Amino acid sequence: MEIIGYIMALAIGISLGLIGGGGSILAVPVLAYLFSLDEKVATAYSLFIVGTTALVGSFRQHRSGKVDWRTAGVFGFPAIVGVWLTRHFIVPALPDVLFFAGSLEFTRRMAMFGVFAVLMVCAAWSMLSNKEHKSGTGNVGYNYPLILLEGLVIGVVTGFVGAGGGFLIIPALVILANLEIRTAIGTSLMIIALKSLLGFFLGDAMTIAIDWLFLAQFTGLSIIGIFVGVYFGQFIDGERLRKGFGYFIVAMAVFVFTTEFINQMQS
Repeated sequence: MEIIGYIMALAIGISLGLIGGGGSILAVPVLAYLFSLDEKVATAYSLFIVGTTALVGSFRQHRSGKVDWRTAGVFGFPAIVGVWLTRHFIVPALPDVLFFAGSLEFTRRMAMFGVFAVLMVCAAWSMLSNKEHKSGTGNVGYNYPLILLEGLVIGVVTGFVGAGGGFLIIPALVILANLEIRTAIGTSLMIIALKSLLGFFLGDAMTIAIDWLFLAQFTGLSIIGIFVGVYFGQFIDGERLRKGFGYFIVAMAVFVFTTEFINQMQS
């Protein structure tokens, strides 16, 4: 199972390189089901993996002039606060069993993986939809109250489930900051990198024991996969791959929901 897990680490990077996003959302189920990590550790490690791979991608975007650093700071600050509050205070304080519904125990794991399954479906929908993101004019301006609120909410969601949420950030940057779509994509990668890595180091790295060797191996394979994916992306139809990967994420979401809820109800 661990060998398959390391192969999946490489596949996560390849998918990021081929289609530009989505692959990192597989990190949590890979860590939880193939490496048997509990929900707190799986989501924590996912933050590091997502943040590091997004950082690699954002540097590529920066070299092309597609990162608006001011917007990354304005939107990223409340997102970082949201991730930090969630990982440092909220997740460690959650009891193993949140409440009982008759004879059914509704656990912390069920809550975290339930939200994660919903997020996977939303991410898959954004990949399968034929509707393209509307682009801003590039005349950047900020709706500060909404940016602060949305940044904080996305940070809390990221902290809770360990996923980057780029499909939420990109339209927010276009609508609330009027960024041109390509700049919004590059800037979202930088925001994901900042909030995920800082949330991990200011939260989980201070509250749980980290297996740094394993984390470095898994993340290293994902980064190698990015460059492999970028290379093969020159010869492969990215749109067809995106849709295929979207259906795969839906299947994974069904697997997660079935494993955590249906099997629990039947046991």
